[in-house]
Amino acid sequence: MKIVKIGTIEIGPERPLVLIAGPCVIESQDLILRTAEKIQKITSKLGFPYIFKSSFLKDNRSSASSFQGPGLCNGLKMLEKVKKELGIPVLSDIHNEFQAEPAAQVLDVIQIPAYLSMQTSLVLAAAKTGIPLNIKKGQFLDPEDMKNVIQKIESCNNTNILLTERGTFFGYHNLVVDMRALVTMRNLGYPVVIDPTHSIRVYGISSSDPAGGNPHFVPSLSRAALAAGCEAIFIETHPHCEEALCDAASMWPLDKLEPLLVQAKTMHEMRLELEQKHPC
Repeated sequence: MKIVKIGTIEIGPERPLVLIAGPCVIESQDLILRTAEKIQKITSKLGFPYIFKSSFLKDNRSSASSFQGPGLCNGLKMLEKVKKELGIPVLSDIHNEFQAEPAAQVLDVIQIPAYLSMQTSLVLAAAKTGIPLNIKKGQFLDPEDMKNVIQKIESCNNTNILLTERGTFFGYHNLVVDMRALVTMRNLGYPVVIDPTHSIRVYGISSSDPAGGNPHFVPSLSRAALAAGCEAIFIETHPHCEEALCDAASMWPLDKLEPLLVQAKTMHEMRLELEQKHPC
């Protein structure tokens, strides 16, 4: 498996578990700075390499009147401030080809949303920047089919690729994480990330409605996925989830992040030790 490098952070086999975390969408400069600073203190204490995540634009909201974020230009300026003031790498997602180049001037990782993971022109535009990419597996894709996305990126001589699992549709509203998918995607040669916070969304119900997510499943999903071999964990978190302007029902409370990460790190280290002692 390839080692993916993001600044000084290395993601891959026998490397420390990496955290990608932040609010779903940029609500204000103050919010993302305060949140990133708090997470940085936690990760420094626990020894986690940390990448800050927040979207400058949420382009797949169910209502045209829903909050979508500050947009490309303002959002990138805010992320750049987080990056410079705290010295941490930043990640955000793009939705159109024209966003790739300006995003690459600021971001350390460009993310492709799950529902756009098969958009060839978008994936190629992102790959050509040379920036590391985090590709979220579409809910509609067999994990084996992610090899097609990988081949597109590799055709641009970009081999810094992360593959993220965020659930597969089961029925109409619920998502299920198939732990076999994590093994399958790891066998494609790149590190796999688990995103438990999107995996517990209940679609068809507003994310501001408490019934729109089941965050109590986040710890168990995280432990299971890390035991299956994920090299990074993706957590959307907020200091006041009930007040969040996007995905309020599925984000993990910031004041509960540290114990979740303690569990995650313990599980990751146990899995590494087990594989070393009893390879199969």
